[in-house]
Amino acid sequence: MPRDESPRAFLGVERSLTGRAWIGPSPELERLCEAMVQETGLPDAVAHILCRAGVSPEESEAYLNPAIRDLLPDPLTLKDMGAAAERLIHALDGGERIAIFGDYDVDGGASSALLVTWLRAMGRPATLYIPDRMTEGYGPNVPAMESLAADHDLIVCVDCGTLAFEPVAAARTADVIILDHHLGAETLPDAVAVVNPNRQDEPGDLGHLCAAAVVFLMLVEVNRRLRGRGEKGPDLMGLLDLVALATVADVAPLTGVNRALVRRGLDVMRARGRPGLAALADVSRLSTPPSAYHLGYVLGPRINAGGRIGRADMGARLLATDSPREAADLAEKLDAVNTERREVEAAVREEALAQAEARGLDGPLVWAAGEGWHAGVVGIVAARLKEATGRPAIVIGIENGVGKGSGRSISGVDLGAAVQRIAREGLLEKGGGHRMAAGLTVAADRIEPAMARLSDLLARQGAGAGEARDLSLSGLLMPSAATPDLIERLELAGPYGMGAPAPRFAFASCRIIHAKRVGASHLKVAVTDGTGPRLDAIAFGAFDGPLGEALEGHNGARFHLAGRLELNHWQGRARVQLRLEDAAPDPDAAP
Repeated sequence: MPRDESPRAFLGVERSLTGRAWIGPSPELERLCEAMVQETGLPDAVAHILCRAGVSPEESEAYLNPAIRDLLPDPLTLKDMGAAAERLIHALDGGERIAIFGDYDVDGGASSALLVTWLRAMGRPATLYIPDRMTEGYGPNVPAMESLAADHDLIVCVDCGTLAFEPVAAARTADVIILDHHLGAETLPDAVAVVNPNRQDEPGDLGHLCAAAVVFLMLVEVNRRLRGRGEKGPDLMGLLDLVALATVADVAPLTGVNRALVRRGLDVMRARGRPGLAALADVSRLSTPPSAYHLGYVLGPRINAGGRIGRADMGARLLATDSPREAADLAEKLDAVNTERREVEAAVREEALAQAEARGLDGPLVWAAGEGWHAGVVGIVAARLKEATGRPAIVIGIENGVGKGSGRSISGVDLGAAVQRIAREGLLEKGGGHRMAAGLTVAADRIEPAMARLSDLLARQGAGAGEARDLSLSGLLMPSAATPDLIERLELAGPYGMGAPAPRFAFASCRIIHAKRVGASHLKVAVTDGTGPRLDAIAFGAFDGPLGEALEGHNGARFHLAGRLELNHWQGRARVQLRLEDAAPDPDAAP
């Protein structure tokens, strides 16, 4: 893969209106891009994306059209997969009672819905159990497992369970299968099967999979075994909307098979065949075909809201239902709960950011802790701190002398492993997670030393080594080049997300011909470089910083602009729009 040692000050912007230096493609990347364009005929903008991903010209066609059949790993490469598949088939053959114990986040809800939907297609109902975040906490607990075991023969734990030694042991009268992706310990619970690409005895080649992808792989193996004895299992391709949702919402890297799963899952979702996702798109006023962005920032937060503030099982029930009426009801409730969640989050976010800024934002870790901060929003606030600083972030809510926190990481830094290590060292009461996210419980008087140790461990992984505020750009475009055709071709190189950032382009020396404030903090502008058609742009949250005021009061000045291109669907028409993220005055423009 090419080194991306980008030159400083793209377009000469050393400090933009938002205080960032603009970084363009490196000379090496530019040379690879030129060769890609010559050999493939792809647009320069698309070639940049492929070269940045380390794709050769010979691989470009396969990359732009990823096939799941070519990328999906053999399920049996995961330990215990055969035992899990056989035990589920045995339960089907014997008419056993099956319970699904899922985590309360999007990945857990989607994983649970995958199994519920598959079993329903097989004519077998299943009991769905999602623990309450506030009263039960994360993962299986002894009372819940004892209760489920009393009425069921098989309990399948999804997106949880790898560290649940006592709760699994408590399910004495039922067998337990664990389908998870969180980091494992040196030993495993006494379950029939623990299928987890992040077990310590796994090589880690599939450690990037979310739990829903692990569940999907198990269903692939079950269907294969059913075919082997002359039976047909349910269609699995129609379940990929759930896998795509979980992959994006759980911040799994959109590379390799994950990219193919999300691409195909978005196609499934656009058909609106799942009542829950169709209803949620409607209450979210989603007027465009869903993209990875919508999964992560529009649909995912609403599904999560039930587990954060309201009833923990609402998200999983929404995803699993086959009733349009129930779906509409649940979607309305989740949308209302999400509004409440945003209000709680905003209050915690303001305090957390102020505290983190006072502590300093240039270290390997940014963190904040506060009395009474709602445990249901600390994770999303941590995500906001991570996005704002480019550093791993931990946010902790303290109650009765105990802190419960959640963290989010950046690409290349394994937060879950570091949290698990300081838990083993005794600085935390408990802690774990995966590369991009982690949870922890810590005594209030040990928060400072625990975060200091965590910061040290993350620094050893390279966290904090770069400038967090630099803005990376894919290259330069003219407004006339921003066409629907270009956007469609850019989408073929997607989807974009963790590990596969969406291309961000600069537009040089643009004059603002129209500016209008939208709501309290957004700004719509129309710009031109004087050589072609105008380009419409929107800057969300522009008036939360200096960007909005500077562009609204432009006084005829020219600006370099930076952002991501998208299609804006309105009244049946699709128009190119720049999602404006930054700007800088053009010092060379004539007054």
